[in-house]
Amino acid sequence: MSQVQLFTGFERFWHWAQAILIFGLLLTGFEIHGTYHVFGFEQAINYHQIFAWTLIGLWAFAIFWHLTTGEWRQYVPTGKGMFAMMLYYAYGIFSGEAKPYHKTRAAKHNPLQRLAYLGFKVVIAPALWISGLLLLFYVDWSATALGEALTLNIVAWAHVAAAFALMIFLVAHIYLATTMGHPSWYSMLVAMFTGNEELEDQEAG
Repeated sequence: MSQVQLFTGFERFWHWAQAILIFGLLLTGFEIHGTYHVFGFEQAINYHQIFAWTLIGLWAFAIFWHLTTGEWRQYVPTGKGMFAMMLYYAYGIFSGEAKPYHKTRAAKHNPLQRLAYLGFKVVIAPALWISGLLLLFYVDWSATALGEALTLNIVAWAHVAAAFALMIFLVAHIYLATTMGHPSWYSMLVAMFTGNEELEDQEAG
């Protein structure tokens, strides 16, 4: 086994900052929706907007970082090994089978992870911020031609649907991250703090 610097400082910052902001948005968003009462309606709206603008800024910077460093290639989907990973997560992991995918610096994510992260980046995230911005500036667009094509109810439900999709992604993300055949379930969590991960010698290249 070898210790490998798998995640850069920015990746770790981006990951945890994004996680904090997303959980903050979910907490305040569902209060705005009327699911429970924690901060109060008006304060929840204020916090929700602060979290949203901060996350949009973070996403914009992360997009720039991925494009300039070439890390966007980590999320390009591939069919190679897809079926093997599906079988592994559905059955093999519970029967002690060896994992069919070995990560490297150049390919940190298995085919299912790539697909999940790509879905988040190109479907869920844009749906959230587009519907969110439409809700934020409802007074402006409702009086324009856009207001004739959309209604507040449609946009609001689209935003809620995207929020539920985000929750499903989070569950899948945690499951995929903690079932990679590591020596312990928290090893991936530690790696996202230190940047280092213990990989088999054939994986470290």
